[in-house]
Amino acid sequence: MDSLGPSRTQATFNGPLEAGIRAVALLGAAYPKAFDLQRLTALDYLLVRTRDLNGGPESLHPPTPLRSPEAEVRRRIVHQGLTLMVSRDLARHVAKESGLMYVAGENAAVFLDALQTPYLLKLKDRANWLIRYFSGYSDAEFNAIVRQYFEDWIIEFQEFERSIGAS
Repeated sequence: MDSLGPSRTQATFNGPLEAGIRAVALLGAAYPKAFDLQRLTALDYLLVRTRDLNGGPESLHPPTPLRSPEAEVRRRIVHQGLTLMVSRDLARHVAKESGLMYVAGENAAVFLDALQTPYLLKLKDRANWLIRYFSGYSDAEFNAIVRQYFEDWIIEFQEFERSIGAS
């Protein structure tokens, strides 16, 4: 049978479209607050792993045994997703003294209201929970939490390397 198009090689939920939808959910939950790419990348990771946070609801995605490689590519994919969402007025750029920020776009609320599958309803719920969870945290406190995750990823990666005999 002839192929109808190129085969999909990306893992489900981890392409630019999926990352863009997660970003719009986060920006919609935080509106009118704006976030930079670094913060959105960290929130994207935490959004699908809310159980990792103290008192967090069930995670949307199952745990992965080795998270370090995932962290390395997430920023690029989130950026690609934001670019797609900006092109559809679901997010927009805001220039601030601290740099380029993103905020929910004109069409974000209508778009988010239209998302009604069980997974997407959970995604929107987790986005609202996550934004509330970090609402009282300063930038320094948020960054300290993200740094702790990064240190954990490094430890996991080193343990994995030792387990396979890498030097």
